[in-house]
Amino acid sequence: MKIAQEGIVKIIVDRSRCTGIGLCESIAEDYFEVGDDGVLTLIRGESVPPEEFERIREAVQSCPARALSLKVEQ
Repeated sequence: MKIAQEGIVKIIVDRSRCTGIGLCESIAEDYFEVGDDGVLTLIRGESVPPEEFERIREAVQSCPARALSLKVEQ
């Protein structure tokens, strides 16, 4: 995925799949926070700046429940 040329990248959370394990939070704690109740919060919103893309992609891919994905918008 070549982000700079494709558009704005957004984090998509499928809350029905999220189990609150927190691997995403361990990789990008400034973007993801799992509360004591197990609910995931996107701290900085859903938009991903280009310079953060690789780290956020790693966090998204680490989710064992496949509750996270990235979407490119034009």
